[in-house]
Amino acid sequence: MIRSIFTLVIISTTAFGIELTPSNWDEKTFGKTVFLKFFTPWCGHCKAMKPAWDKMMTKYENSEDVLIADVDCIGNGKMLCSKVGVQGFPTIKYGNPEHLDDYTGSRDLKALESFVLELKPHCNVATLKHCDKDQRAFIEAHMHKEQKHFENVLGTENEERTRVENIFKEEVRQLQESYQTLSQEKEKNLRLIADKHNLEMVKSLLNHKKKTTKNDL
Repeated sequence: MIRSIFTLVIISTTAFGIELTPSNWDEKTFGKTVFLKFFTPWCGHCKAMKPAWDKMMTKYENSEDVLIADVDCIGNGKMLCSKVGVQGFPTIKYGNPEHLDDYTGSRDLKALESFVLELKPHCNVATLKHCDKDQRAFIEAHMHKEQKHFENVLGTENEERTRVENIFKEEVRQLQESYQTLSQEKEKNLRLIADKHNLEMVKSLLNHKKKTTKNDL
């Protein structure tokens, strides 16, 4: 009897929605705009939002355009979490499965439902479904190109992105050095001002005067 109850509990905690892994990612995400929760079973915040997220997964389980799913970052989905750069839990991402964006909104049911209603289906390059005029034109102009062409474009984009990020990091480093120098200069000048006015003695004398005046009353 106890074993049966335990089994039902396990089923009840895992029966909601879809859990994505490297083996089913392509199949489950094909042609879908996705809304994904990257989690770990021990994460407190993950547990807190689980009821709302499970309701969302159930609500959209038969949707033709939207996939709401889980990815277990210490289970079978670990490789996926690493691939998309998950660093904290839960991390929620959305959009095109090939180019996910970070969701930064509230995690309550009402906010999640409102966000999903605003999700726009992404252009499917295989079927042209949901592709606008400009996207169709781009696909038609580039579909004949070899795989190497697209790999080169991604390589160039990555180089440019890395260059921008490195410039940002260097600017931040310089700002930190400037901040430290300015902070030290400020403290030095404040000490000089305090010494100029003999601040320590002035404060001591003022407190003494206040006490003396109070005692005289």
